Amino acid sequence: MNANVLSGLVMLLACSATVHAQGFAGLGTEAEGFTVPTPDRKFEFPQDHGAHPTYRIEWWYLTSNLKGDDGRNYGIQWTLFRSALAPTEQDGWQNPQLWMGHAGLTTPDKHFHAERLARGGIGQAGVSIEPFTAFIDDWSLKSLSPADDAFDNLSVTATGSDFSYRLSLKATGPLVLQGDQGYSVKSSAGQASYYYSQPFLEVSGTLKLPDGEVSVSGQGWLDREWSSQPLSETQTGWDWVSLHFDSGEKLMGFRLRDRQADPFTSATWIGSDGTPFPLSDGKLILTPLAQSKVEGRSVPTSWRVEVPEKSIDVQIAAVNPQSWMSVSFPYWEGPVSIKGSHSGVGYLEMTGYRPE
Repeated sequence: MNANVLSGLVMLLACSATVHAQGFAGLGTEAEGFTVPTPDRKFEFPQDHGAHPTYRIEWWYLTSNLKGDDGRNYGIQWTLFRSALAPTEQDGWQNPQLWMGHAGLTTPDKHFHAERLARGGIGQAGVSIEPFTAFIDDWSLKSLSPADDAFDNLSVTATGSDFSYRLSLKATGPLVLQGDQGYSVKSSAGQASYYYSQPFLEVSGTLKLPDGEVSVSGQGWLDREWSSQPLSETQTGWDWVSLHFDSGEKLMGFRLRDRQADPFTSATWIGSDGTPFPLSDGKLILTPLAQSKVEGRSVPTSWRVEVPEKSIDVQIAAVNPQSWMSVSFPYWEGPVSIKGSHSGVGYLEMTGYRPE
C-alpha cells in the first residue's frame, strides 16, 4: 500500500472510530443507517462467525496465556477489526469496509506488537465462513478441519518486525453467550452489542523472538463482538478482564469508566461445563491496586477483582506492566497472574488512559 493510501486509511479509521479511545474498539459517533442490536436475537453458527457488514464495528479477538518449554510465561493477542463507513456493500475500492489488525506478544521483560491496515473489496483483508478464515495480509485465524463448529479447531499466525507466532487452537468446551443471551449492555442508557466467546481453547505452537524460537502451550480465549451504537459521551475508558481459574471455571468482566457517574459494569461467570451466569451492573467490583508508568501514563497494572455472589476475591497482576500497544488507537493489553480465593491466569485490557 502506498503512503498516500495508507495516510488516507488512517484518517478514515480515525473518523469512524472516535470512541476507540474510550475503550470500545471503534464504535463510531453515529449509528444512523446501520443496524442496531436488539434483545432476543437468535445466534446462528457457524454463520455468525463471519462478518456482519450492516453493523458499524466488529472484531475477532484472541488472547492466550502460554508457558514456554523454557519455563517462562508468555501471552499473545491477535485481533481483526472491521469498521464500516456505510451500511452498504460495493466492490473494489468503493467497498466501505475498513480493516485493522493488531498482534501482540508479551514476555516477562518485553512486549512486541504490530499493526496492519487494509481496505475491503480488494482481497487484502476479510472473513469467510466455508472454511472459516479471518485474515489481513499474511496474518490469519482459520479453521483447520471441517467440524460441527468452525471454531473447534483453528490456527493463528502473525508476524511483526521482531516477532512472530504460529499456534494451534482446539476447543474443549462450548461457545458462551455473554450478557443476556449474547446481548451485552454497555451503559445505563442502554447501548449494547452482540457478544459471545470461545473461552475453552487449548493452545500449542511456536513463538519466534529475537533470541530464538520457543515452544509453548496454554489456554486461549476468543471473543466475537459487533454493534453500531456509540458509547455514552461521558464514558472515558474501558477495563476488561478474561480469567481462567485453575478450577476450570472462568470469568469475563468489564467496567466502563464515566466522568459523571460510577463505572458501569457487566460480567459473566462461566462454569467449568460452559454454563454462563450473567452478572448485571454492580455485581462485579474492579478496584485498582497499583499503578505503573507506561508511555507517560499512569496505568493500573494490579487489580482486586470481586464477585461476592460467586465468592470471588482475587488479585490480578500484570506479567509485564509495560504491555502497551502503541498502535493507531493505543491501549494496554497483556497477560496477568491470579491469586486469592482462586488461582489461575488471564488477560487484562485497558483503554482511555491519557498521558499525564
